[in-house]
Amino acid sequence: MRLGLDIGGTKIEAVVLDDQGATLYRQRYGTQKQSYNAFFDSVVTAINDARNATTDSLSIGLGIPGASAADGLIKNSNILVLNQQPFAQHLEQHFHMPVAVTNDGNCFTLSEAIDGAGKGYGVVFGVILGTGCGGGLCVDNRLITGPNACAGEWGHNVLPHYHPKKDGESAQCYCGQTNCIESFISGSGLERQYAEEFSKHEKVPHIIAQLNAGDIRVISLWERYQDQVARALAGVVNTLDPDAIVIGGGVSNIPQLYDGLQARIAQYVFGRQCNTPVLQAHHGDSSGVRGAAWLGAQRK
Repeated sequence: MRLGLDIGGTKIEAVVLDDQGATLYRQRYGTQKQSYNAFFDSVVTAINDARNATTDSLSIGLGIPGASAADGLIKNSNILVLNQQPFAQHLEQHFHMPVAVTNDGNCFTLSEAIDGAGKGYGVVFGVILGTGCGGGLCVDNRLITGPNACAGEWGHNVLPHYHPKKDGESAQCYCGQTNCIESFISGSGLERQYAEEFSKHEKVPHIIAQLNAGDIRVISLWERYQDQVARALAGVVNTLDPDAIVIGGGVSNIPQLYDGLQARIAQYVFGRQCNTPVLQAHHGDSSGVRGAAWLGAQRK
């Protein structure tokens, strides 16, 4: 059986999956961030609890915010105590078995490729449109991470065809770059653009409620947002040409996101044609932890 942990800034979720992907066990814990030792001990507790609750041996996979660099050290994590720690190695030494660790975007993509919306497609590009703009790449149900551990990090490329008259003011990303895709098409990017346009701050659900109510200015903003998403995805198609693109995260639950999206992408694809299906994630918020479980089974 397969144990997966989805580690976030506020909670840790653990599940055990059987061969068919059915959930046999699920538990949640608060994330301990006061020190690395406290964090590590809490992860060990979550793993031991799952092992004690099952009779079969378990493979172990973890999804984390951040990436495991070539030297095995964690980088770019918003759980600051994790950065520059050989987290996977410490777990393997503690449990005397292989432990797979990758970022949450990769876990999402693997889950959707194996038994989600991307099932049956050879090359799947996963997209997370949430607070940030993550992603991952699977080929034949295997993750591609790359020597820099940043395959799929499309959100930190520059928004294609950016122009201030069309896209508004230039945006500084937390990564240090300017006009990253994430600054525009993540949920927080949409909220930033709304605040710039209306001089007030609202969350995505309120913006979509105004869109559904027929607010002309919000409709115009949404048209701009859809065009930005199309430009960003066209860059993926032009570079990778995946068999399918699967979108998750909070924004993926907005039905209007998919209205005419494939045709919009085609406007920016070389040859002006896009046959790539753009699909909503099947497993929703569970994709991360499910992908971690599948990853652990592949590492075993």
